[in-house]
Amino acid sequence: MARRERTFICRECGYVSPGWLGRCPGCGQWNTITEEAAPERTGPRSARLSVAAPAPIHLVDVDVAAQARIGTTLAEFDRVLGGGLVPGSVVLVGGEPGVGKSTLLLQALLGMEGRGVSTVLVSGEESAAQVKLRSVRLGGASSRLRLLTETKTEGVAAALEHLKPAVCVVDSVQTLWSGEIGSAPGSVAQIRDASSQLIRVAKDNAIAVVLVGHVTKDGELAGPRVLEHMVDAVLSFEGERAQPFRILRAVKNRFGSTNEVGVFQMAEQGLLEVPDPASVFLEEGELRSGSAVVPVLEGTRCLLAEVQALVAPSNLAMPQRVARGVDRNRLAMIVAVLSRRARLPLFKCDIFVNVAGGLALEDPAADLAVAMAIASAWREESDGKGVAAFGEVSLTGRVRYALQGQKRIQELVRRGFPTILVPGRNAEEVSGAGVVPAGARLEAVADVAEAVGHVTARSTSG
Repeated sequence: MARRERTFICRECGYVSPGWLGRCPGCGQWNTITEEAAPERTGPRSARLSVAAPAPIHLVDVDVAAQARIGTTLAEFDRVLGGGLVPGSVVLVGGEPGVGKSTLLLQALLGMEGRGVSTVLVSGEESAAQVKLRSVRLGGASSRLRLLTETKTEGVAAALEHLKPAVCVVDSVQTLWSGEIGSAPGSVAQIRDASSQLIRVAKDNAIAVVLVGHVTKDGELAGPRVLEHMVDAVLSFEGERAQPFRILRAVKNRFGSTNEVGVFQMAEQGLLEVPDPASVFLEEGELRSGSAVVPVLEGTRCLLAEVQALVAPSNLAMPQRVARGVDRNRLAMIVAVLSRRARLPLFKCDIFVNVAGGLALEDPAADLAVAMAIASAWREESDGKGVAAFGEVSLTGRVRYALQGQKRIQELVRRGFPTILVPGRNAEEVSGAGVVPAGARLEAVADVAEAVGHVTARSTSG
């Protein structure tokens, strides 16, 4: 018998090497290259190459009228997908363990089955009894949802070709395995083979397939990077376990925008939709010193986030800079700008910054709010109304223009913030257009030193 070829593949990025390496040249990770058997090729090469050429079709003859989207019965889910699931598409949903991926998709399947949509759930991680218990908690005890507890890739593909459901959820793709691949389930080769077979079945039978994917310790989707390129949409389900709110965002979407997010609240009866999430991340009651409110854009929505800061004298040679919900490097830059440009003596202080509600801020317009929260915490001054501010802070101390300033201002006014610190260009843009909302007072700031002076003046007058 001929010796079967073996290859070495990185389980993080899919890099293929002829021999074992301690460090992957593709992603730079250590001890991620594993040995796997290459798939056997049967028959002579000439026979494999003698394949009939497929006939192309004209683009004008393609009928897109039949591509009606399938509603998931969850408006927030449909918003992120761009209007619902597209027949024949493959969607990859990733997230931390326990964040609620299985609950979200089972809830959507139960809703679609209740509306007469043919659905199938392939559960490779949970038994039928476990799925039944979760469905009872979600109110679907009498649902006719079809359940398939199968982990062999060929068996799942054959069942889908036979049943031909409209929607299928595979939980998860890391549990599928094929006997033709000489490696364990969850390996790069197994995931690549399983996803290839499921994508082929989905395209041939117009089945909307949703794959659940695991994530690594760094928050990246596990498996080969090619998996994200093969699927039509990649969704990320995010949230802190100790917080009730969950955010569903699109990382990739061939059938819609990647600028939309869906907000859910975890409750005893499942995931509840939050149609107006503007202020759900704000704490109730009076805003004390060390707090600032910033309007951040998540897709077409404007959310209000509360940034909290604590400044305390440090006994350490190198004071701490602790950030939660804000990039730590960004925090270090803002502290340096405040120390140098606004003359705040923060170099001997421990600084802690937190975003209430477990929200992670990636919008650069949140810089000014972080700076104002730190300045307010250092001075221990507050007028009880809190500071509302937005704008990007540069290394020179300037406060730069923020996109969609009018939408941010209108949301702050709607929530009762009468005074707002904004970049000068944003103030000119809104005032020049004559669309300043009634009752709003914009304080244009050119740099962080001027913004810190506004905070001090407000707290003294208050």
